[in-house]
Amino acid sequence: MTPLAESLRPRHFRDVVGQSSLVGEEGLLTKIVEKGKPLSILLWGPPGCGKTTIARLYAQAFGRPFVPLTGVMNGVKEIKQVIEEAKAQPLLKANPILFIDEIHRLNKSQQDVLLPSIEEGFLTLIGATTENPSFTINNALLSRLRVLPLEPLAEEALLEIVTRFEKHQNEVTLTDNAKSALVSLSGGDGRHLLNLLENLQTLHQGEVTLETLKELSQKKSPLYDRHDEGHFNLISALHKSVRSSDQEEKIYYFVRMLAGGEDPHYIARRMIRMATEDIGLADPEALQLTLTAWQVYERLGSPEGELALAEALIYLALAPKSNAAYSAFKEAMQKGEETSHLEPPKNLLNAPTKLMKTLGYGKDYHYDHDYPHAFSGQETFPEGMERPRFYRPRPRGFEREMEKRIAFFQKLRSSLKGSAGSANP
Repeated sequence: MTPLAESLRPRHFRDVVGQSSLVGEEGLLTKIVEKGKPLSILLWGPPGCGKTTIARLYAQAFGRPFVPLTGVMNGVKEIKQVIEEAKAQPLLKANPILFIDEIHRLNKSQQDVLLPSIEEGFLTLIGATTENPSFTINNALLSRLRVLPLEPLAEEALLEIVTRFEKHQNEVTLTDNAKSALVSLSGGDGRHLLNLLENLQTLHQGEVTLETLKELSQKKSPLYDRHDEGHFNLISALHKSVRSSDQEEKIYYFVRMLAGGEDPHYIARRMIRMATEDIGLADPEALQLTLTAWQVYERLGSPEGELALAEALIYLALAPKSNAAYSAFKEAMQKGEETSHLEPPKNLLNAPTKLMKTLGYGKDYHYDHDYPHAFSGQETFPEGMERPRFYRPRPRGFEREMEKRIAFFQKLRSSLKGSAGSANP
């Protein structure tokens, strides 16, 4: 029996629900198809928003062979096979369109394999990803793709899917309240909505009311869905358990997320945030250890590499905590916006040309290494700006040493100002 999602899959751009900015009459992909020359694109959006369907229709519109792969199951071997077959085709035959779902799962070396063939025109690439491509796709590959963001399906689009379902079969009808409930449960995910409708078709015949839906719910919904609210709830709990120095809680939430299908790369990125925001310079090793754990995961993958992330999480939880650098960064950002019109002192500016030297660029600059303690005491903030204090170390971990260094240089700066010692080595 054909799955419902396949039975209702759109056959033309005009049949796609939502994403009118891409596939509507004036949509970007519609315009590209009209010009008759396929471009390599990256479809970036949440699950169930139509990425795979749009990719298939895009390839179909050009009459090109469509080769689907997935970043989860396929790698360099399969990609090279597609490339070699494309190169072996007669010149008059259309080159294939390669579709890689979850392209963010390919590592950097796997992504690099695609570059020459895209540049030489042996294939057109369509990538699909749920992750921010700025973090997951090589810059070299990203620069060769047109990134097309997709939005979660709106209520109107989801209701259209329900309407098509009712027209497709005559076994199940839904009341308006039941439709609204299903749309709400889908969370903007068209695929999830189709799965819910298919389950209804299997379990029930006749009219479906809100009460019917409640009766058919044999078990509680999972508390974690990597694409829904539970995703944000658990990552929040994981972050806060690290912040509160609870190594047991954070291991618990970590495995909950893995069991729910969360991409470990996403967790690793959030761990970097934990290391910089909540530990900072109280333990500089925390950031390096977290980066190393992420590299281990990239080399080993799941499940072996997950242990490295777990070890790093334990370290983060038990490391001394400080948000001093995080707070300093935010304060400096605000001050930078307020004083963005001020120029740096001319003595700090390079003077590569004669004109710039004439204008005083670099004049009276003091090379700090020529001074005791490699410190000249020269002023480096813009003229007219009062010297701020952004970074205030906490009395924990390595930041105790940082506070001593700040006090040392403050004392040295004061003594140099009093003796005009900053002018002479």
